[in-house]
Amino acid sequence: MKAAVYYGTGGPEVLRYEDVPDPVAGPRDLLVQVEAISIEGGDTLARATGELGSTPHVVGYQCAGTVVSTGGEVEGFSVGDRVVTVGLDGSHAELRAVPTPFCWSVPPGLSIDEAACVPVPFGTADDCLFEFGGLRAGESVLVHAGGSGVGIAAVQLANRAGARVLATASSDEKLSRLLPLGLDDGINYATTDFVDEVRRLTDGRGVDVIVDSVGGATLQGSLRSLAYRGRCVTVGDAGRHAAEHLDVSMLRPNNQSLIGYFLGAELFLTPRPHAMIARHLAEIAQGTLEVVIDRRFPLSDAARAHAYIESRQAFGRVLLVP
Repeated sequence: MKAAVYYGTGGPEVLRYEDVPDPVAGPRDLLVQVEAISIEGGDTLARATGELGSTPHVVGYQCAGTVVSTGGEVEGFSVGDRVVTVGLDGSHAELRAVPTPFCWSVPPGLSIDEAACVPVPFGTADDCLFEFGGLRAGESVLVHAGGSGVGIAAVQLANRAGARVLATASSDEKLSRLLPLGLDDGINYATTDFVDEVRRLTDGRGVDVIVDSVGGATLQGSLRSLAYRGRCVTVGDAGRHAAEHLDVSMLRPNNQSLIGYFLGAELFLTPRPHAMIARHLAEIAQGTLEVVIDRRFPLSDAARAHAYIESRQAFGRVLLVP
């Protein structure tokens, strides 16, 4: 099969389009013909600094396609089924072998492209807001990187739950596109100090829940933006700059919480998120939630797609098509 691979971590230029051996499905695996690959933030971080599980390494969390064979112990899936899958790597390829607990059927009415964009962003956003963030109707939430996949999902879910939704983005144009998805107040972090703006918009109170996928210095600012008993969920390092020192001295006197979150751990250790992600797939098929796709690149052009994501121009998901 063809795949986008690399032999050492680095910038997008390390990606090469090569022939590699086909994956072999185990007894509880599906072998999937990949038709759409959603590039996740974790994919670009793994390519830049992550560990290589093999050489050459095929990166990638998430993709969707059609089942071409099943292991002997597989139940609930058949050859020809449309599925979306997640895993720690292996999505940037024409074929993928995946254990069934990390596969979801694609509902009728939902395109393969849309399905490929759902489990990681919507699962992460839902858990950050509700399972770990404890968001309730009438509370306020700040979503960083509002134009990202997780950001777009979180804006919609928080709005639907009856929260006041604030979000940051790098341009007014991105913020304007979030308004019909449920944004109440947008903050252009390129021109405004988001901490000052959060305090201004909330009359000095701060927000109840923060979904922080940026990390680094932004995470410190997030802690300064919390209301009394506020909860900040840190879910990534999209900013690519780790904080040298994180001052948490304000958390205890304000009864605030800093919570780390990784969807992969939840999927590995508990079946709970599987049903939640299946529900979101159904809701998107029904039109009650929306996937936003920015653009598509051929798999052979994976390096250019990764570079485009890192340029911060994208609004929504960037897809690779084998």
